[in-house]
Amino acid sequence: MNNTHSTQTDFMLGGEIMLGNAAVARGAYEAGVKVTSAYPGTPSTEVSEYMVKYKDEVYCEWAPNEKVAMEVAIGASQSGVRAMTVMKHVGLNVAADPLFTVAYSGVNGGLVIFVADDPGIYSSQNEQDTRLLARAAMVPVLEPSDSEEARIFTKRAFEISEKYDTPVIVRSTTRLSHSQGIVYPEPRTNVPDKPYIRDVAKNVMVPMNARTRHKDVEIRMIDLTGHSNNLDLHEITYNDEPIPVLNDLLNGFEELKVGVITSGIPYQYVREAMPGASILKLAMVYPLPRILIEEFAETVDRLYIFEELEPFIEQQVRSWGIDCIGKDQFSIRGEYSAEIIKRGILGQRTKSDIPEIVPARPPILCPGCSHRSSYTVMKKLKLHAAGDIGCYTLGAFEPLSVMDTCVCMGSSISTLHGMEKAKGKDYIKNWIAVIGDSTFLHTGINSLMNMTYNDATGTVVILDNSTTGMTGHQHHPGTGVNLMGGTAYMIDIAAVCRSLGVEYVYEIDAYDLSLLEKTLKEEVAREAVSVIIVKSPCALLKDFVPKGKCIVIEEKCAKCGICAGPACPALRKNKDGSIEIDQVACNGCGLCKDLCKFGAIELVENK
Repeated sequence: MNNTHSTQTDFMLGGEIMLGNAAVARGAYEAGVKVTSAYPGTPSTEVSEYMVKYKDEVYCEWAPNEKVAMEVAIGASQSGVRAMTVMKHVGLNVAADPLFTVAYSGVNGGLVIFVADDPGIYSSQNEQDTRLLARAAMVPVLEPSDSEEARIFTKRAFEISEKYDTPVIVRSTTRLSHSQGIVYPEPRTNVPDKPYIRDVAKNVMVPMNARTRHKDVEIRMIDLTGHSNNLDLHEITYNDEPIPVLNDLLNGFEELKVGVITSGIPYQYVREAMPGASILKLAMVYPLPRILIEEFAETVDRLYIFEELEPFIEQQVRSWGIDCIGKDQFSIRGEYSAEIIKRGILGQRTKSDIPEIVPARPPILCPGCSHRSSYTVMKKLKLHAAGDIGCYTLGAFEPLSVMDTCVCMGSSISTLHGMEKAKGKDYIKNWIAVIGDSTFLHTGINSLMNMTYNDATGTVVILDNSTTGMTGHQHHPGTGVNLMGGTAYMIDIAAVCRSLGVEYVYEIDAYDLSLLEKTLKEEVAREAVSVIIVKSPCALLKDFVPKGKCIVIEEKCAKCGICAGPACPALRKNKDGSIEIDQVACNGCGLCKDLCKFGAIELVENK
């Protein structure tokens, strides 16, 4: 079952190395899933990108946001087929509305919700724990610890979903989603469609029906707890030999029979750091198997709970009167590691105890990124930006330093609106909202609608680079291509803005600096809602064709450094003030050329 125990021989006997996310897609395919809907969000994105490889048998789509994706999957499930929706942890917030209700109404075909959390906050705005939301919604959670379990648990989730009439969450983390392991693929199970039977009491959540269904959910959770106690996916390893562990009261060590309850990726760290400990690896982390945990706890002298983020397991175990050590020993923040166990439990010196001098390497916009051009003009005009989620969030940092706020997808426009309503029109004369094309279609449309509906003033800048750039260049409703690779209707963002009542809508080339500057000046002074769509394709798109390469004319260079101001990675200012342009990195966007007042940079266009 567990690929951490696989050998090279096992691999040669039919295993394949798969990314955790690819294994989830494989598991869903093998389970007979027929419909998947998702919105890209690191670290969950690759599930759908691998899922579409099975498009001959599975319908796959990018939805405009996670709420829509959840609702599409719910509809497919209600019609009688197995369905899955995919998102990151903050995406589950967007989808919480349908999640909490489908927990009441239940399913027809199996419904699986794959959610990837981000301990360590590598690519997110917070570090929330999906298990807490699942408990609030009363939805069971499976948590695999490696790629093979990701495949198996996803398959099993569909079976549990149908058996107990419930959606099931499969929870991953960045480390699992983006690590590779050996997987043993199996053939697809062709699950017959379930018949659709009209059932208003079950599927129409008006208050009188919801009251009855809530009772059914409570009964279901009792049944699921019994299922969890007998679930064959849990694993127990018993070791009766005492091992030396730290005892702060003794200011030293004592030898004890140690037990660790864990799940997911932290299980791998426990196995590596404490091979002499007894380990209970939980597969279903909600509801927890109380009987199994109580029996395990009785076999050890000291019990540790090793779980990333919230003390989810620990609090429940303590509530049962079981003594354990958890967050009083381990941090509630960030990713865990084997070193944390070695240092915190075993008292061993680790590499992290040795200070290292590591050069800072802050994230930066790519060479030729059109956002840099836009921010350069905004900074010149000393504008403040209410910001949003995307590559362009990097506009908050030096040397661009334009973006002042960032909350969540689509929040920039609402934030600007709130400022204007709180402090008046004059207050936002040097403020704008900045949002990307994919994010605007995700949740920005509603916010713009709110501005026109509520008689607002403000300028919204949509940075349209024709892709969902931050998560790896996925298509969206404004690109004209869907996840299945087919031609799709291309949403006209400018027309959408006009349809919402915005009279002043402009489309400007991101590298037309003078026109962009002129338009920004005019619109921030206007007492109305206006939208400026700054357009230029992402320089990393496969079909992007660079204009050429920029070169420095050394004899003309005044060494003023203005061209280096936007911090393009392809351009370097030497100690003597001279400028060098990396001919490999440069894609000829021409921003540095346009900024130079001395004609010292030329664009050599491709022939």
